[in-house]
Amino acid sequence: MNIALIIAGGSGARMHQDVPKQFLTVNERPVIVYTMQVFQRHPDIDVIAVVCLEGWERVLLAYARQFNITKLRHIIPGGANGQTSIRNGVWELERHYSADDIVLIHDAIRPMVSADVISDCLIRTQQYGCAIAAVPCTEAMMQTEDGVVSSGSYPRDKLKRTQTPQGFLLGKICDLHRRALAAGITNSVASCTLSIELGEQVFFSAGSEKNIKLTTVEDIDIFKALLMARRSDWLK
Repeated sequence: MNIALIIAGGSGARMHQDVPKQFLTVNERPVIVYTMQVFQRHPDIDVIAVVCLEGWERVLLAYARQFNITKLRHIIPGGANGQTSIRNGVWELERHYSADDIVLIHDAIRPMVSADVISDCLIRTQQYGCAIAAVPCTEAMMQTEDGVVSSGSYPRDKLKRTQTPQGFLLGKICDLHRRALAAGITNSVASCTLSIELGEQVFFSAGSEKNIKLTTVEDIDIFKALLMARRSDWLK
């Protein structure tokens, strides 16, 4: 069983909009619908679960019906932060599915995730027990203490920029969250960082530069451009 756990529990304060960013409408379709549709269409995804911002559950269910998201099986309450929302999600899934099932944890506000990225995450998770979608770091990376001045750099070939999906065997990620609570870790920024904080290795799967996270209004502009873009025929 392969489960997509879409995290839509945030309020989107950095976007400064009246509607949470995962529910913003872009080209007559909510952002979260774009995200769900990719997993709906993927032949290897069996179930979709959404961790939803409180008060938006009925809106989400209405969208799922309107856009024929038939794989949606679970709507789970969000938490005070990302770690709590993910914990709520995986612990609810643990009640219904096997420890050996795969769960792909994905940001609702990454609507441009591709089928290839999902497939590679599934393959690597099956192979290694976890897989973090990531892309190479191509920019020069500078070290700074105050955000104003730098006197050093860090080799970019030793860095990866992580994205979602982040895949785990369900039993493994549930155990990580139990260990985190016992260790007093309550606000890790992502499942991959939680794993590292608990002394675990993480393995990488293929990400994509198009797999953008919608955090600012400028990101919405980029998303609209990507929706309209078509690759030139002469590009290999």
